[in-house]
Amino acid sequence: MKTVAAVYTAQSLIEPTKALFAELIPEHRLVNIFDDSLIADVMRAGHSVTTDVRRRLSAYYRACEDMGADVIFNTCSSMGDIVDQIRPFSRVPILKIDEPMVRQAVGVGTSIAVMMTNPTTLVPTLGLVRSVAAHLQKPIRVIEGMAQGAFEALVDGQPEKHDALLLDAAIKVASEADVIILAQGSMARMQEAIVAATGRPVFSSPRLGVMAIRDFLNVS
Repeated sequence: MKTVAAVYTAQSLIEPTKALFAELIPEHRLVNIFDDSLIADVMRAGHSVTTDVRRRLSAYYRACEDMGADVIFNTCSSMGDIVDQIRPFSRVPILKIDEPMVRQAVGVGTSIAVMMTNPTTLVPTLGLVRSVAAHLQKPIRVIEGMAQGAFEALVDGQPEKHDALLLDAAIKVASEADVIILAQGSMARMQEAIVAATGRPVFSSPRLGVMAIRDFLNVS
């Protein structure tokens, strides 16, 4: 049995991710680390990752190493740039939840709408999309789709309002895009509804991310 250490900044993603691990990788051990102050501090700093946030996340990754994790699962898209900085120094491989999603989306589309509810996700996700496209030597156009107020609604315990705002924002950008990405794992539950409303392929990260963890563990 191998150990996966998942690090979260959003409580809403913990139970769905645990369910995916139970479905797809039940034979391995999952350890969950949650700290919602990380994303709160990024937002307080004007959507900028501070030195303190970077140090704290690095400390969580070191704790994952110390507990004997075989792989670390970073579940927060807003922390993607920090992962890139830490990876070369980590004793344990770190997989980002949104990398498999972005690779698939870039593989099938040239005009990509990136939907988000939290501005902290903007820079890391757009950077990841463009990096993957450059690696594939594929020209793309990126459309930013911000669902204003949806993140706050989810934090305030209003999931129905979150879903409605996200759906409305996705419909507005769908005419410009041939593929839609849901940048945050917390948006995954709206994947099918957005497909039905827009007629576009829609990619979300949690299932594809856990499948990538499964593939990694099977070959490592």
